[in-house]
Amino acid sequence: MSGPEVGWDDPVLCGTPGDATFTGSPVTDEEDEGSMTLKVGQRVRLAADLRLAGSVTPAGEPPEETGAFAASLALAAGIEGTVERVDEHDRQQSHEVREYLRLKSLLDDFGHQMPSASRKQLEEQVGALEEQWVAYQRRMLRVTVRVRLDNGFVLDDAPEEAFASA
Repeated sequence: MSGPEVGWDDPVLCGTPGDATFTGSPVTDEEDEGSMTLKVGQRVRLAADLRLAGSVTPAGEPPEETGAFAASLALAAGIEGTVERVDEHDRQQSHEVREYLRLKSLLDDFGHQMPSASRKQLEEQVGALEEQWVAYQRRMLRVTVRVRLDNGFVLDDAPEEAFASA
């Protein structure tokens, strides 16, 4: 299967060329009773209906003919497949988060040896940065996957939340 790769971003899946729409509700941590981390080789099923729409170029046609046809593809929730690749996208740490980690480590490792005034000052600095640290931890690690569906289609760079364990 040749052609441009499709990439997605939550909550509406969008691709190039055209658009993909994720209908229904993806599996959430509350519904799944814990964070789901997909693994290569794991069997999964599509958690919600998926619709891909855009221009199509027949295989073997020159790239300048792109857009000669318009097409739409609908995949129903429940279609099963196998995870071929899992990509974790790191969260960006702000300066405040890095500083919190540095100061917290210093406090944990050497706080018991510090004079009380210095330790108190360090505790205050850590406390002032704790809100940014908590906010950073709340943001989920973005995970995308490549899944080869049993019907032969491959979904690449799809959000992990689009799938549930089979």
